[in-house]
Amino acid sequence: MKRILFLGLAAALASSAAAEPAARTKRFEWTTKSAEAKQRLFDLQQRIESFQTGPGSVDLAREIVAADPSFAMGVYYLSAVTPAPENEKALEKAVALSKEASDGERRFIDAMVIARANQGANFKDAIPALEKLASEYPDERLLQVILGQIYQGANEAEKARAAFRRADEIGPPSPRVRAFLANEDLVQGNYEKARQTFLAVEKSLTKGAAPFTVRYGLAFSYLYEGKVDPAIDALQTYLAEYRDSGATQGFPEVFIWNSIARVNLENGRLDAAMKAYEKGYESVPGSGLPDDQKQVWLGRLQHGKCRVLAKMGKHEEAWSEAQKIQKMIAEGGEAAKQYLPAWHYLAGYLKLEAGDYKAAVEELKQADPQNPFHQLLLARASEKVGAREEARKAYQTILDSKQNNLERALAYPEAKKKLAT
Repeated sequence: MKRILFLGLAAALASSAAAEPAARTKRFEWTTKSAEAKQRLFDLQQRIESFQTGPGSVDLAREIVAADPSFAMGVYYLSAVTPAPENEKALEKAVALSKEASDGERRFIDAMVIARANQGANFKDAIPALEKLASEYPDERLLQVILGQIYQGANEAEKARAAFRRADEIGPPSPRVRAFLANEDLVQGNYEKARQTFLAVEKSLTKGAAPFTVRYGLAFSYLYEGKVDPAIDALQTYLAEYRDSGATQGFPEVFIWNSIARVNLENGRLDAAMKAYEKGYESVPGSGLPDDQKQVWLGRLQHGKCRVLAKMGKHEEAWSEAQKIQKMIAEGGEAAKQYLPAWHYLAGYLKLEAGDYKAAVEELKQADPQNPFHQLLLARASEKVGAREEARKAYQTILDSKQNNLERALAYPEAKKKLAT
């Protein structure tokens, strides 16, 4: 999901005005004399704040650059909305132009280069530079929206909430920020309230929008209440919107299918889960993703299929297939070490389903301690070996988690029930 978070923060470049700010303002100063470039930038920001991406946003970004080819922030926006690999050329040009740009523009672009360079591993490395900018430009809405999303991805819920609230205070109000703020209600257990906010945001959207935060938020609100069908309906609605928006030209739809597969898998709909994993991967080979990312998605397909096989009771086949993933990681060298927690999660999942509870505990202790679903499996396995206190600690970790994502939505109801008994 980190890749998806990056797509969101790359698209969330939303400032509060296109006009040149006054000399003493605490917002960024746009380094362009072109009124057309400023207006097109504002138009693009409004599109993005209404969940509109795809070709229309690329066209607007190109118009900004055409109006002023030396406008560093305009070129940066082009890099943010253009699919790979063309986006890298625009990013390099934006960095070069930023050397002659205003202080805010230059430092913002430098910080986002850090975030984008680490999108697959540790994008939060950009936080210190962005926080310093935000302290010096406290009225720059752009910084608050970006920080809010990075905080959210880094499991810093309180900071994320504060950033989104600040963005809302600065204004203007936007569907994107309203949807992000509704996540607070989800984390606090106010599922119906959050759902009503998401539905209200939905009504404000124009045709062509692909509202990730709205659809996933709705899906989470239903999963927390154990309502599987409407959760899947929300994800399928987003799948159709994502296709219609043209966003698949930038990133394949595989992540949506994988979410649908996960919901089906953990609710016993195994044939549907297997089909969803396979259908999602079909969008990868012909996409514009670099080869290393295609390999990652192949690994995720294999990972999902192994878990489905285990749930089907095909334990030997599942473990045999899992060895292929372990081999991929071993052959991937240093860069592949980031996937070791995912391997231990898979191994623990398979051992748990096969009834080898002691081995499951050992594997799951090496999985991601911040991942609520990994902790759920550890709690289940710990109970099986009689380690009830360890199980309770794992369940409590889930309840203490404030990061609102699919992992938490799938794990939280069971953890809450277990600790209540």
